[in-house]
Amino acid sequence: MRITKVEAQLLTMGLEEPYSVAYETYDQAVNILLRVETKPGMVGFGCAAPDEHVTGETPEGVLKILREGVASALKGSDALRTSFLLEKLKPLLKDYPSALAAVDIALHDILGKAAGQPLWKILGGFRDRIKTSVTIGILPERETVERARHWIAQGFLCLKIKGGKEVEADIARVLKVREAVGEKIELRFDANQGYTVEESIQFVEATKTARLELFEQPTPQGEPDLLGRVTRRVSIPVMADESLITLRDAFRLARRDLVDMVNIKLMKVGGIADALQVNAVARSAGLEAMVGCMDEAALSISAGLAFALARPNVLYADLDGHIGLKGDPTQSAVIIRNGVLYPSRKPGLGLDTLPF
Repeated sequence: MRITKVEAQLLTMGLEEPYSVAYETYDQAVNILLRVETKPGMVGFGCAAPDEHVTGETPEGVLKILREGVASALKGSDALRTSFLLEKLKPLLKDYPSALAAVDIALHDILGKAAGQPLWKILGGFRDRIKTSVTIGILPERETVERARHWIAQGFLCLKIKGGKEVEADIARVLKVREAVGEKIELRFDANQGYTVEESIQFVEATKTARLELFEQPTPQGEPDLLGRVTRRVSIPVMADESLITLRDAFRLARRDLVDMVNIKLMKVGGIADALQVNAVARSAGLEAMVGCMDEAALSISAGLAFALARPNVLYADLDGHIGLKGDPTQSAVIIRNGVLYPSRKPGLGLDTLPF
């Protein structure tokens, strides 16, 4: 099954609701769609969601490397030799994890289509659905509560609240949300590297009555020891996100017991193949895992979902990056009902065509 054509296209999608995190405000999502065509006429689709703060890439850089280096490297190759092709590309894409993820997703899509089976089943199919959280960005207290009530009315049972700018304000927001949504709704908090160790401890102590499910990346990415200090001194699970980019990061975090949980994002680690390896390290260390996302078209969310459904220790999903994207041509790739994600029953990732 020889690859005959590789095409990439920039896709800019507005957000219905702009949002803020500790280090940035977002009002649009820029993805790169990838189309890999094979000689029998079978086509695989991939998607990159670069973020300079997280993956270190720009959309323009990813588009260029896909159109030039990747396209020439893949043409004429057997599309079903997934591991061989991804390893071949790693030296070229060592600074482009989301570009590697796009290729990985497209090749896995082809694999599923060639087998005539949905990708989530081929990867293991441990479960056939998973609950996702939905994110509330940094907002004033009243607006945070309003957004929480809005999502609960839409059927979501788990909320992730962003913070990290002002610890006192974050404490007040979390307590007010718990008061507003009641006891049955799960709450998670993501500080996006915004706290010191002392602020992290203060936050957890002050929000005990809110019974947070987890505390995500409270301290700066480049100082994993700080994560360890927080993990050892607080009473709720601490999760690494920005501190986990590579397989080596996963090993270091696990070996030194620096966290309780890891957030695995395909765009950070380079796709499904490497996500499975990162998860194997996490599982060997007894760490629970969550599959997260960037602001991603539904196509790559469906790839993250396929991975999330495959392994028993992936207990959590934060796969809401496609919600509220305007003009997503891949929106049919994911099914969501009452805050629960369901995979496509079609072969591969369930997408038959893209508008290019």
